[in-house]
Amino acid sequence: MTPELGSAQEAQALLAAVIASSDDAIISKDLNGIVRSWNQSAERIFGYTSEEIVGKPITVLFPPDLLEEEPKILQRLKRGERVDRFETIRLRKDGTRVAVSVTISPIRDAHGRVVGASKVARDITSNLELEGRFKAIIASSDDAIISKDLNGIVQSWNQAAERMFGYTAEEMVGQSITLLFPPDRLDEEPKILEQIRRGQRVDHFETVRVCKDGRLLDISVTISPVKDPTGRVIGVSKVARDITSIKRILREREELLEREKAARFEAERVGRMKDEFLSTLSHELRTPLNAILGWANILRAGAVTSPEDLQQGLETIERNARSQAQLIEELLDMSRIMNGKLRLDVQPVDLQIVVANAIESIQPAAEAKGIRLTKVLDPRAGPVTGDPNRLQQVLWNLLSNAIKFTPRAGRIQVFLKRINSHVEITVTDAGQGIAADFLPRLFARFSQAETSESRRHGGLGLALVKSLVELHGGTVKASSPGPGLGATFVVSLPLTVLNPYEAEATLTPAPSSVGSTPCPDLRGFHVLVIDDEPDARILIERILTRCNATVTTAADAQEALQAVKQHHPDMVLSDIGMPVEDGYQFLAKLRRLSNAEGGDTPAVALTAFARSDDRRRALMAGFQMHLPKPVEPAELLAVASNIFTASRHSKR
Repeated sequence: MTPELGSAQEAQALLAAVIASSDDAIISKDLNGIVRSWNQSAERIFGYTSEEIVGKPITVLFPPDLLEEEPKILQRLKRGERVDRFETIRLRKDGTRVAVSVTISPIRDAHGRVVGASKVARDITSNLELEGRFKAIIASSDDAIISKDLNGIVQSWNQAAERMFGYTAEEMVGQSITLLFPPDRLDEEPKILEQIRRGQRVDHFETVRVCKDGRLLDISVTISPVKDPTGRVIGVSKVARDITSIKRILREREELLEREKAARFEAERVGRMKDEFLSTLSHELRTPLNAILGWANILRAGAVTSPEDLQQGLETIERNARSQAQLIEELLDMSRIMNGKLRLDVQPVDLQIVVANAIESIQPAAEAKGIRLTKVLDPRAGPVTGDPNRLQQVLWNLLSNAIKFTPRAGRIQVFLKRINSHVEITVTDAGQGIAADFLPRLFARFSQAETSESRRHGGLGLALVKSLVELHGGTVKASSPGPGLGATFVVSLPLTVLNPYEAEATLTPAPSSVGSTPCPDLRGFHVLVIDDEPDARILIERILTRCNATVTTAADAQEALQAVKQHHPDMVLSDIGMPVEDGYQFLAKLRRLSNAEGGDTPAVALTAFARSDDRRRALMAGFQMHLPKPVEPAELLAVASNIFTASRHSKR
């Protein structure tokens, strides 16, 4: 055997071994499509043995609907063309379909003529099944899954992308992905593509895109490079998730946290203000108590050596007691204002009368410090609509404040003038003045307790002034050049619009002391006083007996009922807040008595429960009148006199 023949036989044997061991079907056929060879993998893939298929046309493997493929393939082969990785469907012996990828090459003879074809077929059924699953997953995904090339041109667009962005696949495939970008985010795409070309992945990138209808969408995108078998980046896969609702929830959570933080801060601030309020209120209450208790101890110890000292002590006690009562009344007024329960007796008011009365009532305090109090009244300052007593209270508080902070021998001026459709009341003093950074807090309730200076300006008076003025539709403002340079307060009120006319304001007279109170003759008038506080009983008894009334006292409801049956008083003056049985329970038992036993005796509530609600409750319970503590002697005597007169008329 020649060496050339031996090597040819070896090569042929090697080729036969390769064909036999290949996992791909390797088939040869002639130019008529008749099978000439058939390896073991072809037998495995298609089910036919070599004996069954060799000599048969290759179209045995073709589904009827794909028979036209063979003539086209043969035409290309005869032209010497190669068919590369042609994916198609063939039939197995049992009739099942198999997906294959075929590569068909022409076979040439020694002269280069095409005499047949070599066909390599690979079973790609599993690949197609996997691809089908991938397509199903992509189609059913809630996330937008998009592919694009390295120029940002969309290549595929799933249903979720259509739902998310509003564009159909037909509208987006072939378009630039930047169609979804807001104008201010167009610079993102070049950066993304640059990173992808380097083979890098973009994970969970949160951004904003524009929908077809113009809505802005918060999304999280993961962008991955698509590579060919050699590892070369050939495209981009993009998965986008709508996180608008998550962002909204996070924003709402942040807003909620901010609100909770603000609420906590506000609660802490209110807590601090409450502590400061109580601290300052304690200070304001203790200050007059100090003078009252101090002079009471001096008088009790007999340390007063002259009538002048005695008079000074009594005046000090009375003045500080009235100061304390005024503070309590201001607290109640502020409570009524805050709860919307303060009622104004609205009528045309001549402010000249209001100013004159306020100055007259405060004049003694000014004279005691040697302060000169002057007024300048504009006759053109027409009437305003309001409550004359509340407006006098406003001016009295401003004047009291001015006197308090004006040094001895100082000067206070009051101006009343008309400015366009408003009337202005200006109170100017030459006192301590107010620092600029303190002015914004000047009218707040006890907020001045924060600094030593503000403690000097503490109280409710100015806060009450602001609230009362605003209830009249006006404004109040304060100004000062600075500490030591005085202060100016300006109250602005709207003029009465409808037919202004002169009206005399109904004003509450200034409180008077016991000694200066006119004393009606109550001889023959019997009063039962009920109070669990001995000092209160003694005080009321002293006021009434000074006017010749007969007074019986009781410390509780049970004792009082016995006194009614025994003495048959003409009037019952009862406290409300008593231990065991309160004033309401006492009155209920009193009214259950027969008239002969005193069940119809007129009853007046004398109590420290002084709110409007307390007054309403007392009257609804059956009390004829409600007197708040501390009671003015003149008011108590007036009530007693009226009931005494009415009882005498009823007995006639």
